[in-house]
Amino acid sequence: MNPRLPETRAALETRHAVRDWLGKYAPDGVVAVGLSGGADSLALTAAAAVEAAAVDAYVVDHGVQDGSAEVAARAAATAMELGCRSARVLTVRVGTEGGLEAAARRARYAALDRARSDLPVLLGHTLDDQAETVLLGLARGSGGRSIQGMTEYAEPWGRPLLGVRRAVTRQLCADLGVRPWEDPHNSSPEFTRVRLRTEVLPLLEEVLGGGVAPALARTAAQLREDGAALGEIADELLKSEIDGAALRLETLATVAPALRRRVIRAWLLAGGAKSLTDSNLRAVEALVTDWRGQGGVAVGGSVTGTRLVAARERGRLILGSAHSGPDRGRHHL
Repeated sequence: MNPRLPETRAALETRHAVRDWLGKYAPDGVVAVGLSGGADSLALTAAAAVEAAAVDAYVVDHGVQDGSAEVAARAAATAMELGCRSARVLTVRVGTEGGLEAAARRARYAALDRARSDLPVLLGHTLDDQAETVLLGLARGSGGRSIQGMTEYAEPWGRPLLGVRRAVTRQLCADLGVRPWEDPHNSSPEFTRVRLRTEVLPLLEEVLGGGVAPALARTAAQLREDGAALGEIADELLKSEIDGAALRLETLATVAPALRRRVIRAWLLAGGAKSLTDSNLRAVEALVTDWRGQGGVAVGGSVTGTRLVAARERGRLILGSAHSGPDRGRHHL
């Protein structure tokens, strides 16, 4: 028997969001879903079970809280009751690097990626999550890219509910008679995102008269569209200015800064640079626009015993290596 949902406003809104996503990105209708047992992922799972041809649910047990195995088993059982084709619990070990929240996220995504069998994985991020992400990006101050928020689909991760409020997913769970799990970490003020959710966004709503979360999500969407358009132009410019592995500077020096930095960023990433920051990009850009004979710029990538360095040489940008040991001042370019 096919799964059914009640004909409520929350159910219809969530179903339409999932249906639209499937039509764009998974026309065969076979998907996986990352299920935590919380309201957002439960609502997503319920709607996907109705709208998709088949849904495999994956529940990650991080093992960092007492009773996590029972929570995960209950979520998997609920997924089957909602109409999923299968449901599995993935047990992971969470490290400590970067803090608990970041380490748990890395472990979760890695486990889902291993288990998904080439299927897209739907995640329960909502419009409210998007607003929080934009504010976090704004605090980093790394330009438009940092406040573009999450995208509907960045293979293999799908986010059908980015236009749906958290209140809607909670209401759908209530309509279904399903009790979501309340993760105690989601109310712990030691996490920055929790303070954004419980303190900052409510204050902004009060001071600015409401509508802040949707406005932040709209801004992120507009910036993604603008960024995609500029990215296409920058890609064409990069192709025209590549000289072997080097980058010619004559045209690059005359284009708008937004295009120039995108070209430089794409070139650096293609050359092996890692974790580029705004200061990295601007330092390399200065080799083009403010050339005073300065030395190379370390850009994050490395191999054993060396650092990746961008430098200027005879009217071109080139990438080379510099020792990171006792003789680290010696460049090989």
